[in-house]
Amino acid sequence: MMSLRRISRSIGFCLSTRGYSISTGATAAKVLAVDANGDRKKVQPNLTRTAPGVTSVSSVPKNPIVAAAFASLRNDEPPGKDETPAADQKQDIQIDEMILKANTVTELLAIADVTKVNRKQALKIVSILAEWSSIKKANLSEFESDPRFVELCSLLGRTGQQRATSSKPSSQAKQRDLHVDDLQTVLGITANDEAAKLIAGLTLPQMIKVMSSLAMKKKRSIPLLRSLSFNIASNPGQLNLKECGDMLYAMASLNYRDVVLTARICSDLEQELAKNTDKIAPIVSILTSLGMLRYRDGTVLDNLTSWIAAHHELCKPTQLGSLLLSLATLNYEPISMDAIKAKLVVNVTENDFIRSADWLNTVWSLTVLNSVTGDQLSSVLNPEFFHRLQEERRGSVQPSMKMKLLNLAAAAKRVPGAKELLLAAHQVDLFVPFEPTKEKRVLITGMLDALKSLIPSESMVKISQATTMGFTIDAECVLDKKCLPLPVDKEHEQGTRIALLVHDYHDMCQGPHAALNGMQILYMRLLEQRGYTVLSIPYSEFNTSDKLLKRVEYLQKKFKSIVTSKQ
Repeated sequence: MMSLRRISRSIGFCLSTRGYSISTGATAAKVLAVDANGDRKKVQPNLTRTAPGVTSVSSVPKNPIVAAAFASLRNDEPPGKDETPAADQKQDIQIDEMILKANTVTELLAIADVTKVNRKQALKIVSILAEWSSIKKANLSEFESDPRFVELCSLLGRTGQQRATSSKPSSQAKQRDLHVDDLQTVLGITANDEAAKLIAGLTLPQMIKVMSSLAMKKKRSIPLLRSLSFNIASNPGQLNLKECGDMLYAMASLNYRDVVLTARICSDLEQELAKNTDKIAPIVSILTSLGMLRYRDGTVLDNLTSWIAAHHELCKPTQLGSLLLSLATLNYEPISMDAIKAKLVVNVTENDFIRSADWLNTVWSLTVLNSVTGDQLSSVLNPEFFHRLQEERRGSVQPSMKMKLLNLAAAAKRVPGAKELLLAAHQVDLFVPFEPTKEKRVLITGMLDALKSLIPSESMVKISQATTMGFTIDAECVLDKKCLPLPVDKEHEQGTRIALLVHDYHDMCQGPHAALNGMQILYMRLLEQRGYTVLSIPYSEFNTSDKLLKRVEYLQKKFKSIVTSKQ
């Protein structure tokens, strides 16, 4: 059962009119008329407040006016078919007033028990109870198992879903049903803002369960995720190893990055890692999720890889591939890399992988980490391997796989023993059109505007140059010793050929050790092997909202630094 905390008073209605100066007393409630079979029927509410101590219809009120009101209610006939919508609206107003005037838990739950509340009114009652719980006016344990409260939560959490076939479920059945699906109170509310306000009162395991449920349902609700991130990050409870893995996996699946929350998870992870002696699956899962999130924390990565190196006999080839891919993506070589290579990498072969794509990722990762051998490159840079990829992908090789093959073909030229036989037979098949994202296109345009101010002649600059290495050069120019431009299509012995690469948010790793991701580092290394001097223009330094003059000065300063270093 979920716990509750302060809920804002603006959840689809206004609670600001409530005050704590209203006199205390039991709420006026509907009388339950008993039919021939003993079943209870709900009738119209009476707004007359009962005297303190009146708890049931059979009680005799001391106040004669209240007693008379009860007597009249006993004789009321059920509303007929001619009841107008205006009467329903009036009844809703009366119930709202009763909710606002209630001063105790008993009064609030009595309203839900003897009146037919709608979803808006149910949410109002739950919100008030949550507020009272947060300010210690009420204790959650006093009402969390109350069948009336369970029914309210069920109404909120199962809106639009089919009820049980039984028209009169027992209170035990209601409670059991809610415990099975208790978090539907949050997940089932259509309005994400309303659901986010209920997050604060959940326990830590329940909040983790909500996050996992969102990932499973592919429901990327930003208000909910932000509320979960804040409350989990600030919760004093300790996450165990599985919970750390579940949280990171959910964030990676939803492509939701929160540096504060990830740092909190990594902090708990360090403490839990020492307790683990034989479970490698959560370790690999955490590494994979960190790679997907582009979260680069050297201390955490060192601890995780050191654990795997110490328990290398537990590591399967596919798990090794996941480890290497994460390290390559994060552009991080851990302190235990030599042990990983000596105990695991040296023994792994293509036959250890069921899917050719996994072996391709492993070889590419080793290339990024500067640990690939000529035989490993040769195993993927041949027509037979490409045909196996096509067969596994039913004739359609993913663009990302083609780009990696082109990366490896370019890297093979500098690796002893590597045989590249792929491009000659399948260069056309490996063609990938390069189209930057909208955000990156804006950065590139801002860079080109500044570059044209420095080098106005079109013969001195090349833009968007496609390469056979699996990526595009955003701009290219050649400068002499005085930082003056030279024709870009000609070779210049004394000139410095510069490749400009714009890097946006997605090209960077986040976390305490922010840096370019492994893919971008590989691109830069391949260009340098071709004789280029690479100028990285990260989004963190180059802002398109800056004036043109400031952007021009930025490039000019970078050019001068490059030319000076070459002299």
